[in-house]
Amino acid sequence: MFLPLCLDPAELAGVDVAIVGAPMDEMVTHRPGTRFGPRAIRAAYDDAGLDSWHMDLGVAPLRDLTVVDHGDAEVVPGDAHRNHRAIRKAVADVVASETVPIVLGGDHSISYPNVAAIAESYDTGSIALVHFDTHADTGADNWGLKWAHGTPFRNLVDDGVVRGDCLVQIGLRGYWPFPDEWAWMRDHGVTWHRMDEVFERGIDDVIDDVLDEIGDAPHVFMSVDIDVLDPAFAPGTGTPEPGGMTTRELLRAVRKVASARGFVGMDVVEVSPPYDHAGITAQAAHRVVLEALAGLAVNRRGGKTRPERPGPPSAL
Repeated sequence: MFLPLCLDPAELAGVDVAIVGAPMDEMVTHRPGTRFGPRAIRAAYDDAGLDSWHMDLGVAPLRDLTVVDHGDAEVVPGDAHRNHRAIRKAVADVVASETVPIVLGGDHSISYPNVAAIAESYDTGSIALVHFDTHADTGADNWGLKWAHGTPFRNLVDDGVVRGDCLVQIGLRGYWPFPDEWAWMRDHGVTWHRMDEVFERGIDDVIDDVLDEIGDAPHVFMSVDIDVLDPAFAPGTGTPEPGGMTTRELLRAVRKVASARGFVGMDVVEVSPPYDHAGITAQAAHRVVLEALAGLAVNRRGGKTRPERPGPPSAL
């Protein structure tokens, strides 16, 4: 998108949003490849670049906000725990500059260091976490791995980083979590909206409820696992699950949350380019980021939009 490259945290002063890559996939339990996700998402840009214009909201997000690419966290393939520390440091550096991080994954285990780094700068328990996913990722472990990509939200709640009643999940479907995870979620006040509900009620009504459910929480973090989309729209992911959202529904949902509440951080995870036919999964993830930026731009100008209206038909 032709954003300026800003690798030195000391130069982030005055920047609204910094894009950070988290290229790790040591914690996947099925198909690897998400370490290449940040590169693929960056490469799936529109030719419009900085002048990209959101015709529905009437904003040019990369002009209305100051956005930079902060490069990738300094990960080392094969050392998951070191990588989590590196990601946490990269996000903490961004937050210390009063800049909003948008982290490109990488597997979903990175949500723990992402959210934990942000929570250190705010009151503990003050963050509402809006989580789009086919899986709840509230397992006690994945095949014995406590810090795997199916456990971050349980760990965040158990460690007191996020309150259970401030975790809202959208798009759950399929054959996991198992009953013990559902019981843990109920016991901790987690709210969820399964895919059947999205289908029956429509994404707008569900997101209206989500905005009510996060209440007056002062800070919002959005986590988007690209497998919330149906594999028809996002084949390039490690754990695809049939029956998911359309890209249109996800973009509208992310835009609506960002416009209404803004956000202090975000991640987009589980894009696995080796399985991505024609790059459509990376394109969907790229557009999720643009929709979030457009929504944030609207939120920061008081929720006012200036949508483009079609003019008279061209004589040609």
